Amino acid sequence: MLARALALIALPALALLAAAPAPAQEGERRPSHCIALVEDTPGLRYLHRASFTAPVPEESVRISYIDHAMFLIQTAGGLSAVTDYSGFIGPTAFVPAVVTMNQAHSTHWTREPHPDIPHVLTGWDPSTGGEIEHHVDLGEMLVRNVSTNIRGSSFGGASIEGGNSIFVFEVAGLCIGHLGHLHHVPSAEQFAALGRLDVVMAPVDGGLTLSLPEMIETLQRLKSSVVIPMHWFSGRSLEAFVAGMEDEFRIDRREGREIEVSLRTLPSEPTVVVLRPRFLGFNDGAGEGADGTRPAPRAID
Repeated sequence: MLARALALIALPALALLAAAPAPAQEGERRPSHCIALVEDTPGLRYLHRASFTAPVPEESVRISYIDHAMFLIQTAGGLSAVTDYSGFIGPTAFVPAVVTMNQAHSTHWTREPHPDIPHVLTGWDPSTGGEIEHHVDLGEMLVRNVSTNIRGSSFGGASIEGGNSIFVFEVAGLCIGHLGHLHHVPSAEQFAALGRLDVVMAPVDGGLTLSLPEMIETLQRLKSSVVIPMHWFSGRSLEAFVAGMEDEFRIDRREGREIEVSLRTLPSEPTVVVLRPRFLGFNDGAGEGADGTRPAPRAID
């Protein structure tokens, strides 16, 4: 069984290596270990609060939870990406270098992305509605995708093979995955194509995407160091997810929207980090409810 598991991971790794660009020069993206077996790095002080306008420390990544399934990912060199971009990130002139989108629901994409965004990556082929392949190497950041399927609508629509994408961002030696509007547990081939995900953003609504047992199964198989729940519509769905994870994952609740993480400072045990979403551009010192935040989730008695 172990030899079979190693083979599943090694084969896509060799394929990607064969297609990879020339080695990055100094100051460019560090080699990724996404599709490789590596030892866990002992945890230090691994997550730090910050402002999205502040510089990102060297060899680190800042992740900010904007809203719903949108996250801002920022690098030390100034590159930025927004996941499942719906068109509005807040009252700010900030424009990311990359946005990703998924078509399963209108809150995960827009027909009119900001015209100044250099790279707009759809999780589906706009001409067919099905599978698409991305491999965008920006030097400091590589963005790629693994296609998954989306189910038909509740009104009888047909399922779409390859209509959703899990996007992977390789930066500062980290592998950061965003599961998008995931509708099924990934296959063995899809898990192998994803490789190792150090940080993963996971939808935890428990119905519109995966059921909570299926999502927990998926995350247990991924074995990510950091899991950030997203796509929760109430404290109840969030707390149900946390309750299902707490036997195998440490729970770290945050009042802010942002964390900073590096390859050296990953936690020594798998951790669920609960962030509080807030749109960009709001004054963090504003009164309650006026700064773009959701109310802090409350535990169920």
